[in-house]
Amino acid sequence: MKVAVAGDTMLGRKVADRLATVEPPDLFSGELREIVATADLVVLNLECCVSERGRPWESPGKLFHFRAPPRAVETLAALGVDCVTLANNHALDFGYEALADTREHLAGAGIRAVGAGADRAEARASAVLRVRDTRLAVLGVTDHPADFAAASDRPGVAYADLRHGVPDWLVDEVRRLRRDAGTVLVTPHWGPNMTTEPPAYVREAARVLVAAGAALVAGHSAHVFHGVDWPVVYDAGDFIDDYAVDPWRRNDLGLLFIVTLDDRGPQLIEAVPLALDYCRTRLAEGAERDWIRRRFTAACGAFGATVRAEDGRLAVAAPRSA
Repeated sequence: MKVAVAGDTMLGRKVADRLATVEPPDLFSGELREIVATADLVVLNLECCVSERGRPWESPGKLFHFRAPPRAVETLAALGVDCVTLANNHALDFGYEALADTREHLAGAGIRAVGAGADRAEARASAVLRVRDTRLAVLGVTDHPADFAAASDRPGVAYADLRHGVPDWLVDEVRRLRRDAGTVLVTPHWGPNMTTEPPAYVREAARVLVAAGAALVAGHSAHVFHGVDWPVVYDAGDFIDDYAVDPWRRNDLGLLFIVTLDDRGPQLIEAVPLALDYCRTRLAEGAERDWIRRRFTAACGAFGATVRAEDGRLAVAAPRSA
């Protein structure tokens, strides 16, 4: 199966304002939508709630609250999104009612959601997606913030304090899904913002998840893309937003990953260079594409992976043992 994996997708604030003036598909260029359409499945991190209810979550140090209108789901549907993870630090930005609305709006559009729910069991539950005679289990988890964590009697996110190791429940669930579903994608929201490489605890968590049976680990959170350590995509960067741009880290340049995957793991990992204009995303061009190629090649090289440019994409070579 071919799976498209995108990073942080924020459809609130100024993106929501733009959505009020354009058709939902137009938040992404036609050329990008055509590439996404070549995938059998599309999975991304939805870094906002979708609701018209709720009030900002009160927590010390929380500066940003992202809420998209129900119309935002039409954007995801037009892009062909099959599943989103809500396990992130914005799922509860407008409280429990807004989280419930988000899941309801997504379900109404036929989009599965993982990583957050009405209680701990729902938040930790996976989604099993089917492509012809194959299945992909998607599991979402976040390492921040702790006050968003779902409990047995409280809505929230699937929280795991990865700085202190991968919890037993997460290892056991990956093993179970490997046994029952075959192919497992774990999509963690991990690590701090605006870092150019994964911290040591994230690398260790990735190793544990792969050892437990994850065929692919595809993360997000940094807002800038990281390298690939087969079969781990540490961070895809942002997919769409209205954020201020760091001139050095270039969080306005991201990657869409197209992964050919089976129960043995990835057979091919390709990255499509993206440019995030203000509240709209398109394919990167010229100097933008060259900058992404250089950065990504160096980031992958740090893990011993090589990258080749081919037909506008960046293909990560599989290790000989894969």
